[in-house]
Parts: sequence; C-alpha cells; structure tokens
Amino acid sequence: MIKIAFGGGCHWCTEAVFQSLKGVEKVAQGFVASTGENTSFSEAVLLHFNPEEISLKILTEIHLLTHKSTSNHSMREKYRSAIYTFSKAQKEEALALITSFQLDFNNKLITQVLPFKAFQASREAIQNYYLKNPEKPFCKQYIHPKLELLSKQYAKHIK
Repeated sequence: MIKIAFGGGCHWCTEAVFQSLKGVEKVAQGFVASTGENTSFSEAVLLHFNPEEISLKILTEIHLLTHKSTSNHSMREKYRSAIYTFSKAQKEEALALITSFQLDFNNKLITQVLPFKAFQASREAIQNYYLKNPEKPFCKQYIHPKLELLSKQYAKHIK
C-alpha cells in the first residue's frame, strides 16, 4: 500500500469520491497540514492505495476533476487544493502529473504539491459521511454529481 493525501473541497465529497474507487484500500477523512506557509490544517483525505490496481495518475486526474482545482476562491485556507506527498519521488511524480494535466484545463491549475506533515481525523460522527447519509440534501447536491462523473468517465475504476 502507498499513502498519499488529497485536499480540495469538502472532505465529505473527497472521501466519497476516493471510497468508491477500486484499489483504494483505506480513506481517512480529516485535516492535513504541510510545512512553511501551509502549516494550518485544511480539509483533506489520507488514502492508502494499491498502485497495481489504480495509479497515482488516475487518482490525480480524478482529484483534479472532482473539486475546483482552478479556482482560487476565498475559502482556500480551509479547502486547500493540494496533493500531499510522502517522498521526494512521489512529489516529483505528482508535479509531473499536474503539469501534464494542465493541457486538459482552460484555466491554470492551482493545485499545489506539498509535503505531508500531519493528519487529524474528523470526529467519528462525520466520518464515512456519504455512506451513512446518501439521501441527505448535501449529498444529493454536491456528492452525487461527482459520483455520476466517475461512473461515466471512470467506470472501470469504480468498486
């Protein structure tokens, strides 16, 4: 298993997206901190995945498509658009992937590649939010469309 963390939008959405993918063995919802000017905790998920079943390339592509990866809105400290890496090699791969995916976007990707420093899990009551609450209005409005995109564009990667 390989670890990586993704942050972008609400961690309920990010958690649901990655929980639905084959090869993603564990998704921990919570808050991630990095280093330097990014030491504040920001909503994110920490995942463990099997690279023989799903590649970092596919995970990164899905991440970029399922949150506002080109929008530098006012809530970016709470919802930092980032890939948090655990090694120099993983950082280099993530940077190369963002550069290659930039060609698919009209606007500049703002997703940062940052070193992982710390993780704090969300409180138990909101973990696995979508799995516990698929019919809640938030899930219908924000998570369902992301899962529909996955089922259309990444069907072979869905559990």
